[in-house]
Amino acid sequence: MISRIRRVFLGGLTVLLISGCQGMHPFSCDASQANSTPTDKKLNYGVLSYEEGNYQASITALQSVLDTGLSGKPEQVKAYKYLAFIQCVSGREAMCRDYFKKALEIDPNFNLDSAEAGHPIWGPAFRSVKSKFSK
Repeated sequence: MISRIRRVFLGGLTVLLISGCQGMHPFSCDASQANSTPTDKKLNYGVLSYEEGNYQASITALQSVLDTGLSGKPEQVKAYKYLAFIQCVSGREAMCRDYFKKALEIDPNFNLDSAEAGHPIWGPAFRSVKSKFSK
């Protein structure tokens, strides 16, 4: 019985997440999330998957955002940032740096927020790329 209830709950939660509603409560979906574009939904799903540690789902969603060609510059930068984070935490520093470089090519003023910049893994990688890019 619990297994069936769990499957129904998780199925409903998945529908809400895919539709762009990311609140912890099913009724917390606001109109701005419900009316988001497919690209926004994929980006949100990619970030949420990253935050949950599901890196493969995150990579798939974020790469899809970039491959469609429909995303704007801020969305592309955000997708590259999270792809960089995944590569850094996975021990692939060269790929991490490449993704940061792609983000900076789109937006030379791109910076990490203070919490992200202080991260011991990707903070130094980003600062290194940023310093070379600024020259």
